[in-house]
Amino acid sequence: MLTIRRLANEIESTLYWAPDWLISLLFFAIALCVGVIVHRIAFRLITRLVRDMDLFWRSLVSRTEGPTRLAAIVIFLGIAAPVAPLSLPQTFYVRHILVLCFIVLVAWLAHTALHIWVTVYLRRFKLDAEDNLLARKHVTQTRILRRVAATVIFTIALSAALMTFESVQQYGVSLLASAGAAGLVIGLALQPVLKNLIAGIQLAVTQPIRIDDALLVEGEWGNVEEITSTYVVIRIWDWRRLILPLSYFIEQPFQNWTREGSALIGTVMIYLDYGVPVDAVRAKVEEIVRASPLWDRKVVNVQVTDFKESVMEVRILVSASTSGRTFDIRCEVREKLIAFLRESYPAALPRLRAEIAGPPPLAGDRAALAPLAS
Repeated sequence: MLTIRRLANEIESTLYWAPDWLISLLFFAIALCVGVIVHRIAFRLITRLVRDMDLFWRSLVSRTEGPTRLAAIVIFLGIAAPVAPLSLPQTFYVRHILVLCFIVLVAWLAHTALHIWVTVYLRRFKLDAEDNLLARKHVTQTRILRRVAATVIFTIALSAALMTFESVQQYGVSLLASAGAAGLVIGLALQPVLKNLIAGIQLAVTQPIRIDDALLVEGEWGNVEEITSTYVVIRIWDWRRLILPLSYFIEQPFQNWTREGSALIGTVMIYLDYGVPVDAVRAKVEEIVRASPLWDRKVVNVQVTDFKESVMEVRILVSASTSGRTFDIRCEVREKLIAFLRESYPAALPRLRAEIAGPPPLAGDRAALAPLAS
């Protein structure tokens, strides 16, 4: 510190003709440049050291480049501030700016640490695995809680920054003292935000939905693509996106087809003539299903579930490991079964039976037809 102050005195004596504000500006410019240069040298050395290390350390170094650069600048500006020829008001403003920079630095480091922790934690789970129930559970919880934590970090940093201004600090104290109508207005204005924030926490804890869950919502079937801090994106089967608020999944009923597992039982309904041999249909369905790679070897069943006026209702049950495979195997059973029935039992397809009865013959006609009948 003595060396820095001696160097500052020599610069002041050399630039005796310059005003104090110009000398102070020069000091801060030198401090800024030194901070950037020192950070660049240190960052390159550390990058070389972790080049052959694990992905975590390489990601840690690359992610912290921005915060560490700001930290180096703040440190060197803090060193330059005491030795710069500043007036009392200028010293106050410089210190205030450095305090704001420090608050931003702490918030930035906290957000970076949060991101690194989430990235490292989620590396253990793979959403593209065959059985990804556990992965979807942890990914959903982690992403929602990360957004909540990021919101909290931003709110605290913004509050701390605003409280450094005396006018805002006084306003905050007066607002807390007169909570009444102002608090009510603010509460009503923030109701949607707070509602979704609380809903996000509830979703993370109770998990009625998770990332990649198959849902039936608002008459549409799709998968959960993204869960943000305010809304949920559903990727519908035809690639459309359905956007719903977080609170919807707390307040409204919906179907979750992958809540405890991804396997589903699909239903195929077919209406056949009464003359069809059910045993032959059952044998053909079992043959189709056993030959299909989509079947999970668990459920296959054929039952006559109802009788209509002209047809009987046959229900076919077949299971698959995922909702997508269940849909595909249902289509496969329909296509191959109808082809089998057309080829082997064409009379088994629904038919309309009708009996045509003509008018009774007259008396003269009966006499004319009598010899023919004999």
